[in-house]
Amino acid sequence: MSKNLVIVESPAKARTIEKYLGKDFKVMASIGHVKDLPENELGVDVDKDFKPKYKIIKGKKKIIDALKKEAEKSDVVYLAPDPDREGEAIAWHIAEEIKKKNFNIKRVEFHEITKKGISEGISNPKEINLKRVNAQQSRRILDRLVGYLVSPLLWKPLKYGLSAGRVQSVALRLICEREEEIEKFVPKEYHLVDGLFLIGDNSIKARLEKKDGKKFEIPDEETVNKIKEEVLKSAFVVSKVDRKEAKQSAPLPFITSTLQQEAVRKLGFSAKKTMIIAQQLYEGVGLGKEGPVGLITYMRTDSTRISEDAKSEARNYIIDKFGEKYVGNLRIKKSGTKNVQDAHEAIRPTSVLREPELVKEFLSNDQYKLYKLIWERFVASQMAPAKYDRSIIEISDGIYTFVARGKILTFDGFMKLYTEGKDNGDEEGENGLIVDVKVNEKAALKEITSKQMFTTPPPRYTEATLVKTLEQKGIGRPSTYATIISTIVERGYVTIKDKKFYPTELGRIVNSLLISNFPKIFDIKFTANMEKDLDEIEKGKVDWKKVLKDFYINFEKELKKAEDKLVMDLTIDNKCPQCHGDLIIKYGKNGAFVACNNYPECKFTSDFKRNENGQIELVESKKGEDTGIKCEKCGKEMVIKKSRFGEILACSGYPECKNIKNFIKLESGIRVIENNEKIDEKCPECGNDLYIKKGRNGLFIGCSNYPECKFTANFRVNDGKIVPVVIKVDDVECEKCGGKMVLKRGRRGSFFACENYPECKNTKSAITLDDGTITVKN
Repeated sequence: MSKNLVIVESPAKARTIEKYLGKDFKVMASIGHVKDLPENELGVDVDKDFKPKYKIIKGKKKIIDALKKEAEKSDVVYLAPDPDREGEAIAWHIAEEIKKKNFNIKRVEFHEITKKGISEGISNPKEINLKRVNAQQSRRILDRLVGYLVSPLLWKPLKYGLSAGRVQSVALRLICEREEEIEKFVPKEYHLVDGLFLIGDNSIKARLEKKDGKKFEIPDEETVNKIKEEVLKSAFVVSKVDRKEAKQSAPLPFITSTLQQEAVRKLGFSAKKTMIIAQQLYEGVGLGKEGPVGLITYMRTDSTRISEDAKSEARNYIIDKFGEKYVGNLRIKKSGTKNVQDAHEAIRPTSVLREPELVKEFLSNDQYKLYKLIWERFVASQMAPAKYDRSIIEISDGIYTFVARGKILTFDGFMKLYTEGKDNGDEEGENGLIVDVKVNEKAALKEITSKQMFTTPPPRYTEATLVKTLEQKGIGRPSTYATIISTIVERGYVTIKDKKFYPTELGRIVNSLLISNFPKIFDIKFTANMEKDLDEIEKGKVDWKKVLKDFYINFEKELKKAEDKLVMDLTIDNKCPQCHGDLIIKYGKNGAFVACNNYPECKFTSDFKRNENGQIELVESKKGEDTGIKCEKCGKEMVIKKSRFGEILACSGYPECKNIKNFIKLESGIRVIENNEKIDEKCPECGNDLYIKKGRNGLFIGCSNYPECKFTANFRVNDGKIVPVVIKVDDVECEKCGGKMVLKRGRRGSFFACENYPECKNTKSAITLDDGTITVKN
């Protein structure tokens, strides 16, 4: 035995680390988790202290066997998954599997994938932190109990496959409640009154803010006219002048939540995309001859701590680049320990000397943008505050007081490099120089203007403001925000329009059912308190089994009530136009609709829409959208209808005539698409002709050279022509037979299947990454 084995979770991370460790170390990757709760059963024994029933994840046995084989030949096994709860759980599961082959197992943490970070991590091995493991498995068990036991309750009244996540459902609740606030909001009129004053030779515009020394509102035009009449007769003087220097401190370096928020504001990245790219920068990017290098520190962190070495390097860089006056008040203190792995740091570049422009050629465009953002934020965080001269002038006639505010930048400080992004609705700062005036100086009112305004409802959440709210309310943890958001979008519970979240009808219905039947479990404060309990478990202050037991007492009560009788309060204000009974919202294969509660005596149904106030309006159900195309079978008109595969042309004579056709919409009108219709494009893989084919899941494009060429694709219309949509598909190998995994389309979406079917029946779920690549879902 001559080698030491280091196990990480990512192949990219493994390649970077192996470069630094040398020939005495072999680095292998587990490719994420190796064990989890089973897919097709609860996997938690509630009667035996919530004992989890972990199983090896499908496809991971081959990886575990390889790790066991290498562990047996090694002196020491170092487990080095990410330094967080998930990483600790991965390390624990791997240790459980390989300890029979090698008992000499150590846990190491790499907070940055650099020579220094790797060396310090290997030099400071420790035991697996079981408190952190228990916090992770407590979260996993909580999520499984809620998801596995509550989700089926949604299937019968709505549709099969819906799911209710413990934390995601609370995020959905926030979005739905915000939408209700907006719909119920009644705008309130108010007026702004501005005066233009001549003070000496200076003209100053000021806003009316006070009456008799107190703030007041101007509700209507009548009040405005009364004020104008009074002030035009008055004599005004400068009643107060307040001038002082103001400082704006540099922003703190990024933690996970602030990185996600700023990436949304400045780069337009989703939280999910931000974390994927940040992981790449952390694990290592090839820098030419230098090889793979980790460019940032670990990106899942709540800490704004910065190591003394990093502070010192930043200080020297700032002095060299901008001058000593731009250095912030850095407190460089001596640490009582040489081990900087004792706590997470903020997210920062592993070296400020790797300026974004110096590494740009080695990075993708998105990697460069995010690295530049992280680099600039960190350097700015170590710079001096910006300074302003701020002035406030009050002009009064003894009754009404007008106020003018202004500020001028006198020293840019950190703003020379970086300014923070703003959310919609954030107030703009005052700008402009206030002139030199003195108290009791006369102010002649030369002009008075007014502007009618209306109060506005609270804004819909963006990704940035939703992350901010989740953090403020203590829901989830920064490392989970990206998953929370992507999950409620992928489930169809919310949509994103103009970068804002809107709940879908399905999302509204699911939210209503969950809150009605599980008022405590999906309560915002209750969920936040559960997060605190998980933190306490990690600190070793509470027993994880007791936390689960206390949760289950409340959960079981609500679950039994819901199982006995699910509360379905989906009644709307409108009455049935046929029998005057109550109308309720239902959900079918083509979406939400309303139906009479007196079914089957009354079979009235109708589509509906919500007006701007959220009130439901019935929409006359049409047999379909008119097209002017005649059915060749019966002569009646073909109309556009919705099906589970999208829009189709169907005969208006249904059910007597069941003729249906596929079509595309062009600027010139509707064009019917026939099966086996040849298109102009050639196969991108073999150059042969492409044809439109009909499958059980709708139309697609296939190669005429099938089965020798298995190219298939969806299609779109480009300048009136049908062209294949060529998607980026990850190269995935079947772990069972070594064949190629091929992307397929099924009734429930895309999935990967082995090309050697039916001999090999291996299948995998598919997931689309933010860069458009479709790969296997872990």
